[in-house]
Amino acid sequence: MESRPAAVAECDLLLTGGRVIDPETGRDEIADVAITGGTIVAVGGSSPRADVTVDVGGRVVTAGFIDLHSHAQNIPSLRLQALDGVTTALELESGAGDVARSLARAGDEGRPINYGYSASWAQARMDVLDGSSPDGGFLDFTNGLAGANWQKPAEASELDKIVGRLEEQLSVGALGIGVLVGYAPQTGRNEYLRVASLAARYGVPTYTHARFKNPEDPESALEGVAEVVAAAAGTGAHMHLCHVNSTSLRAIDEVAELIDGARQRGLDVTTEAYPYGAGMTAVGVPFLHPDRLPRLGIEPSNLSIVATGERPKDAARLLQIRQESPGALVIIHYLDEDKEEDVSLIRRALLMRDTAVASDAIPFTTPAGLVVEGDRALPPDASSHPRTTGTFARFLRTTVRESGALSLAEALRRCSLLPANILTEVVPAMARKGRVQVGADADLVVFDPGLVSDRSTYAASQTSSTGFDHVLVAGRAVVRDGNVVTTALPGRAVVRGAR
Repeated sequence: MESRPAAVAECDLLLTGGRVIDPETGRDEIADVAITGGTIVAVGGSSPRADVTVDVGGRVVTAGFIDLHSHAQNIPSLRLQALDGVTTALELESGAGDVARSLARAGDEGRPINYGYSASWAQARMDVLDGSSPDGGFLDFTNGLAGANWQKPAEASELDKIVGRLEEQLSVGALGIGVLVGYAPQTGRNEYLRVASLAARYGVPTYTHARFKNPEDPESALEGVAEVVAAAAGTGAHMHLCHVNSTSLRAIDEVAELIDGARQRGLDVTTEAYPYGAGMTAVGVPFLHPDRLPRLGIEPSNLSIVATGERPKDAARLLQIRQESPGALVIIHYLDEDKEEDVSLIRRALLMRDTAVASDAIPFTTPAGLVVEGDRALPPDASSHPRTTGTFARFLRTTVRESGALSLAEALRRCSLLPANILTEVVPAMARKGRVQVGADADLVVFDPGLVSDRSTYAASQTSSTGFDHVLVAGRAVVRDGNVVTTALPGRAVVRGAR
């Protein structure tokens, strides 16, 4: 691929007068971008004739954002991610229990942006140990939380079956292995190393939710990350640490030092973060048992049940909710976003060297616990975490415009090129994403750097980001003039080995 002008006589679409920022070459200048058949065919130079010309003067034109960590794998949720500049949203931390079926379902329904899945270690365990045979994504996982056996250590024969299930998923296009070891911390180090060894053999990453996140020993956040680093050293696997902010919390400086040291010694360890102080998951996970909350520095009232807004008043009420509805989604307020010392922790996680931006987006659900599926608009009472709709705009607002902690070019690199590069070895086709160059995929975002901002809150999580004028996927507008194009479903599958 090249960023120098190309002699093109005509094109399908021409974006004129925009400030083109290419995260790979460092190009930052006013230039036209020509697109034909879903591919960038010219950047700069003389303008070709175009079927459609769009004036984007006063706006930045850059590569679409690649979200490595999105559980929001349905049309209405992905449309809101598109309004946040996202052109590719991948389910990698939790993964899918049946990757082929998940890909087929998404392909049949259509998706506004690109999609793909890892193989789910947790769902493989649910299949082998509880016979639940989940086949979908994150919400299939939460529905299986009540299983009696999946969190227990596996016998040798059971472990062989779990690894076999994962290998089956890798053979049909899984982008690696999602390992929610923090949700089953008693499963043991041997199994984790077996999974990492499988990933190394197939040349794919693991995407790990670390085993521990407590601030102090034993079972500290540092110990959890050290296990990820040790697996990289012992197996040679590419180990990706998910949401370093929420699994490190107040130990972020020690974790950053550990990861930097691992990289300096040649270990393939990558990571990601999102710009919020609260996490979100199912209320029945082990680390939210009321006996464990004090070690995290929180109490039951720091939890908010998404469907009802209830904050459990005490341990007894939390235990009751966990027993009755273990899969109920809950927001966990770990850090106080109104306190500068806590905001500083969030910022330091985001500013760690070569840390990608990833949302950990969650599908919207109604108070009745129904997930909004299909091509329907979200009902007014559907809710999620604000990171589902505001992560990338919030990152740009806080780290570039307000604090100046990052240059705009570096911030955009962390949203697009960096996540693309994390995946390039397993998906060579990702070398055409995260770039504004001749030959690159026309996954592009056009935005106003002075106006781009998140608007979603914990009380109003549906509110979309602002400032993103146009979002293109394979050259087709999924957002035009700041509005979703409801007829556009150009998203394509991202699968292992694709070129």
